[in-house]
Amino acid sequence: MSIRLYDTATQELRDFVPVTEGKVGIYVCGLTTQGAPHIGHVRFAVAFDILRRWLTIGHGYDVTLIRNVTDIDDKILAKSAESGESWWAWSYANERATSEALGLLGVLPPTYEPRATGHITEMLEIMQTLIDKGHAYAAQDGSGDVYFDVRSYPAYGELTHQRIDDMEAAADADPRGKRDPRDFALWKGHKAGEPETASWPTPFGQGRPGWHLECSAMARKYLGDTFDIHGGGVDLRFPHHENEQAQSRAAGLGFANYWLHNAWVTISGEKMGKSLGNALLVSEVTKVARPLAVRYYLSAAHYRSTIEYHEGSLQEAETAVDRIEGFLRRALGDGSAGDGAKLPAAFVAAMDDDLNVSGALAVIHESVRAGNTALDEGDEEEARLLGRQVVEMTEVLGVNPLGPQWSSTSGNGTDDALTALDAMVMNRIEARAAARAARNFTVADQIRDQLTAAGIAVEDTSSGARWSLARRTDA
Repeated sequence: MSIRLYDTATQELRDFVPVTEGKVGIYVCGLTTQGAPHIGHVRFAVAFDILRRWLTIGHGYDVTLIRNVTDIDDKILAKSAESGESWWAWSYANERATSEALGLLGVLPPTYEPRATGHITEMLEIMQTLIDKGHAYAAQDGSGDVYFDVRSYPAYGELTHQRIDDMEAAADADPRGKRDPRDFALWKGHKAGEPETASWPTPFGQGRPGWHLECSAMARKYLGDTFDIHGGGVDLRFPHHENEQAQSRAAGLGFANYWLHNAWVTISGEKMGKSLGNALLVSEVTKVARPLAVRYYLSAAHYRSTIEYHEGSLQEAETAVDRIEGFLRRALGDGSAGDGAKLPAAFVAAMDDDLNVSGALAVIHESVRAGNTALDEGDEEEARLLGRQVVEMTEVLGVNPLGPQWSSTSGNGTDDALTALDAMVMNRIEARAAARAARNFTVADQIRDQLTAAGIAVEDTSSGARWSLARRTDA
């Protein structure tokens, strides 16, 4: 069965058929490096990481994923000026912070991560092609601006299903040199007060690229004239993605065959953002919840559904992760290998249905429940089989608690510490069990209280006591 994806352009589920058999090219709009990333920022990366993993693990595709860095734009220039830093230093610092945040959340590195400033030549080539074809023009006011002529391209608006006359004026440049207020900037002439380093020479004068042109050039450079999937946040559909598609296709390129857009993370119904004062930085959130739980939280909803953050959200994610991890450690010990276990049919069907992660998680948690029951009944073989399947399923979603990203095989000594802690805790649990057997409940309760005070949660089951680390409260 082929995977079906919701194509924003056609507004319908479509069977996925790649341009080249066995290969998939994906372009995802990365972050503009104007500030440190928050969990609303990085949801897109988690969503498309799951898509990439499923195409690779579930269907065996050779996936090339390009995630760009917008390292020059109006906001970067403004923010860096406020800080008193060079724009390129400001941009690079936030680029590094973003890479660290995505790595912390288990997002696989892209095949390549191009910076906009490294692709000026490719941008100028597309811009000149558009001018030659009559779809772009240089402003006549000597500003150095170059605009896309939206009325020269009849299909403008087809991605977002809008009529030109119903659209708002493009706010990306001063309208003084435009033929139509909706024409958008391909190139922005250098202005007084802007850093000289933030401009490049063109036949039209010094300047810098428009945001939309950057992505068209980088997608073409690494994925070709026509590629499979273009992704990004739903807020990028217009004007960014509409303009990308228009300029690329007007230049004679096929561009993206499928468009996928993820929804927002919201707080009290409002999109998370620094301007609203409701942004939760990844660097801060991961101080009160382990990164695996944050990853789980951002993964658990369908990528096209809004995630509403509320008090207790991360605690709920922690509880779900603990449940999975507790079962896997019971069933598999410290072994993390799924040994190529076959994925359950219900899980495969859910993932092939436009990445129905909530349905896939339901299969995972049902397997955990069945596995714990098998262990309680002494059926270790069945429990191990289910454990191997859970490992394979959670690998697809990037939330395998026993995987090297989340466990300690990175060489930081956590494995040795966990082994030592387990020995010490089990000693106290055995002492508690002996006290209970002797009906000395006062001592048994004291031992349990000592463990609780040390951050150890003990659960009594029919097969004996289990322990886990208690989690800190939510952000």
